[in-house]
Amino acid sequence: MIGARELCKQFERNVLTEEEKKGRRKKSKKETFYAVDHISFEVQEGEILGILGPNGAGKTTLLRMLGSLMQPTSGSVYIKDKDGNLITDPVEQKRNIGYLSGNTKLYHRLSVREMLMGMAQIYGIEKAAAEERIEKISSILDMDSFLDNRIERLSTGQTQRASISRTLIHSPGIYIFDEPTLGLDILSADAIVSFMKSQKEEGKSVLYSTHYLEEAQFLCDRIIMMGSGRIICEGTPKEIMEKLAADNLREAFHKVMKPDENRGAEQ
Repeated sequence: MIGARELCKQFERNVLTEEEKKGRRKKSKKETFYAVDHISFEVQEGEILGILGPNGAGKTTLLRMLGSLMQPTSGSVYIKDKDGNLITDPVEQKRNIGYLSGNTKLYHRLSVREMLMGMAQIYGIEKAAAEERIEKISSILDMDSFLDNRIERLSTGQTQRASISRTLIHSPGIYIFDEPTLGLDILSADAIVSFMKSQKEEGKSVLYSTHYLEEAQFLCDRIIMMGSGRIICEGTPKEIMEKLAADNLREAFHKVMKPDENRGAEQ
């Protein structure tokens, strides 16, 4: 189980003053802003939490802090084991997380199998156990046909499945996926959705952000809708649709977002 308590991330940005807009000054003014603004929630074992919002809502920043890739300005992320005990060791926390983002880079000169063996070594998994684990992962993600192909020769969908396979090798209890099906063909996207469902059934906690609202409605147990770094709506898909008198999640999304935040939400 993973949770966030009053989680915040503050950044600086340049703001054009009126004088600068008129060309009278060359230096812009700096201001601070919250990319993530006092967010709290928990994701239980065997639960899929969808994180929705337009571009710039703070989804990726939130996921990076949850995945220990970015330190919060304030607030905290906590992880508990199956007995409900807090895991405080940073290394052990990372062992419990499988993180995937659109910026994840793979070693193009390696085959998928070679990459996974290398990742297994990093996690201290013995060779025999790693080989068995790789065969299981290959079956789960339907990678048998390209498991021994070099990554640089894979299609977009195959590369994404290879990238996801990297997060499975150490069998974490928590998966954090940032737009895992973005730009994929239907069959590749379906394979990834099926994988997330299978991990839920195994009692894993799954967080994922997506712009595909129909996918979220079908897949998620609960949903958080974000805007300007804050949670502006949350609940099960059914609860959200009933609360907003919407026929589907896409309609609910448009009702809850401000007009200027709707840009970029459609795919």
